[in-house]
Amino acid sequence: MKQKDEKWALFWCDLLRPVLFDEVEPESIQDFLKEISQKEMVFPGGRTGKPSLSTLRRKLKRYRTGGFDALARKDRHDRGHARAAPAEIIATAIELKCEQPKRSPATINRFLKDLYGVTLSRSTLYRHLKGAGATRLKLGVVKNKVRKRWTRDHTHDLWVGDFEEGPYVVFGREVLPTYLSAFIDCHSRYIVEARYYLRQSLDILIDSLLRALAKHGAPGELYLDNAKVYHAIGLKAACYRLHIRLRHRPAGDPSPGGLIERFFETAQDRFESEVRAQDAISLDDLNRALSAWISVDYHSSIHSETGETPKDRYHTGLSVIRHVEMDQVLASFLRKVTRVVHKDFSDISLDKRLYRVDPALRGDKVWVHYDPFSSSDSVKIFSLKGEYQGSGVLHHREAEQPPLPAQARGKPKHNLIDLLVREHREQLAANTRGIDYRKVVSVRPWPFHAFVKAFARLLGKEVGISAFTAQELETLKKLYNQNVQLTESVLTQAFARVPNKSFPHLVGELKQILQQKE
Repeated sequence: MKQKDEKWALFWCDLLRPVLFDEVEPESIQDFLKEISQKEMVFPGGRTGKPSLSTLRRKLKRYRTGGFDALARKDRHDRGHARAAPAEIIATAIELKCEQPKRSPATINRFLKDLYGVTLSRSTLYRHLKGAGATRLKLGVVKNKVRKRWTRDHTHDLWVGDFEEGPYVVFGREVLPTYLSAFIDCHSRYIVEARYYLRQSLDILIDSLLRALAKHGAPGELYLDNAKVYHAIGLKAACYRLHIRLRHRPAGDPSPGGLIERFFETAQDRFESEVRAQDAISLDDLNRALSAWISVDYHSSIHSETGETPKDRYHTGLSVIRHVEMDQVLASFLRKVTRVVHKDFSDISLDKRLYRVDPALRGDKVWVHYDPFSSSDSVKIFSLKGEYQGSGVLHHREAEQPPLPAQARGKPKHNLIDLLVREHREQLAANTRGIDYRKVVSVRPWPFHAFVKAFARLLGKEVGISAFTAQELETLKKLYNQNVQLTESVLTQAFARVPNKSFPHLVGELKQILQQKE
């Protein structure tokens, strides 16, 4: 499915969402479709209009028979044009809202119908009211929401996921922060997936979610934060393909995420506090310890809300496991771009990498499907009609061999090719490790590992990172990052001035000296 078709498919799924997820009774579906067909809305192409009843019926039938991929849209030739509402009607609507802030859109449209014989769509009305500061929130009449606890009747009815900051780990010669990505089952409070990563981004979310889907199948609903990463097109398409209802936490309202936040608090109190009290460990060791703690402690302990262990409640509440075709999920996260095949080299360029394709495609414009989060050596090639044309394989263009010189020369003492290959390998190794932007901005003459060794030596401990606990390493790392003026002479000065040669007293004296230098 093309990217444009995918946007249209998401549009129709969002429009028919109450019907797709059985929120509308079967006998009321036709009334619901008629109601939608009378509403003005903005289509993905930018056109404003009303969807016809026959189109809604056809799209619903296609989804039920062929699923998400059957909603590929055919191009239309009768594109419409947006019509702006007269300024006088907008001004009257704003006046009606300001004089009585609790008036609903239906009430305001009743007045407009009486005065002008027209009404405004809910979205248009809200957009102009918001721009004029005439909403309930701006006018100060919003009341606090009535809360209720999350609950579901069966296992895998609803998963809740989020990110949380974790403890620091040793990564090579660095001490880096971690981020915990977790998904919890609402009914049983069972952790379907939890893992620490060195960053929080879309590829991390995908990796964590795929692990949960592969092990437990698909949930009925998925509840996530309202951040931009959770609104990715690939994530929404994957949920529709698996018939998962995707929910988002209301913007600026953290309370509905209390279920996963409570697990993070438990993990911090019962697990991460123990990690910080011991010697610093690697990321792999941290994840192994997390898996052991979840299995032995968390899943086997009585939960305060359910009165049962998450493990027992998970199995007793399990009614069905929805098998996941991983190929369908992975297809949702593929990026789709168009490229023209080079006429001479029979290859396409993608992210500064070259992929050789079938020579018969030279000069053709093709669709390239690839995974943006992997370093795969091949991509899939499709025609503009969607026909599979084979795969493109990573390659390097070979230059033509120059003619041999008239006179043979001896072998050079210095080999430029070996030098270039060695420098290229070093560049690749540096790119693999990633870029430390703090080092690019500010070059520190005294490395962090040298600072830790000097600190341990002054305290009479074993020289090196192993001399400190994970909590102490976090303190030293933050002190080192926040103070560019920290040098070995400053550390020696602080040690000479402090009467009690201990870790907290030496850290406190260092902070005082550095504050005086500022």
